[in-house]
Amino acid sequence: MLKIHNKKAMEEYVLKYNINDIFTEDMRPFMELLLFKKGEYICRDNEKLNYLFFFVDGKAKVYSTLSNGKSLLLCFYQGFKVLGDLEMINSEPASTNVQVIEDTYCIGISTEKVKTYLLDDAKFLRYICNSLGEKLNRCSKNSSINLLYPLENRLASYILATGEDLDESLTEISELLGTSYRHLLRTLNNMCQEGLIKRNDTGFEIIDKKVLTKLASDLYIN
Repeated sequence: MLKIHNKKAMEEYVLKYNINDIFTEDMRPFMELLLFKKGEYICRDNEKLNYLFFFVDGKAKVYSTLSNGKSLLLCFYQGFKVLGDLEMINSEPASTNVQVIEDTYCIGISTEKVKTYLLDDAKFLRYICNSLGEKLNRCSKNSSINLLYPLENRLASYILATGEDLDESLTEISELLGTSYRHLLRTLNNMCQEGLIKRNDTGFEIIDKKVLTKLASDLYIN
């Protein structure tokens, strides 16, 4: 994580998403612009958060770590999102992993400032209630996706969300999508035979984005 000392850039994000309207008082003096490079984590499961984050630019995957050590994909973040709201309210560690899959900017307000200025701010708390309600609906939707949608649809969404090249460990991807390595490999081979993707030296690349997009149907995208 890098702190970016660019007040103009931060003010543009604040105005674009009306972030300061969430609070009763002006919180801009306490905001910091933070850059997470591709592959970095904004938060990790069971780790303490030092900031309330406003996700303003970039893309990240959100997944949970299960008691058996495996991981399960919950959703992808892009556009404006609030991260750490539940943890701040309950003074708990993070409950999920949020890993950026491209360079990502967040605006952060330190835990200390949140406790001092925001935990008694009725306007902020109302916003957080709405935010948590949306997350509950999203969690319910994505649980249904993992149970009911075929792997081909979920994989198409994953490929589109993570970029043009599918160069991650296939074992890791099979865990995230809740399937076996062999089933994932069969599905990838079928997609290659159908001309949707093809193998290259680093993994797979997209050939027919239009059909993949139709298959993906915005699954996991929030």
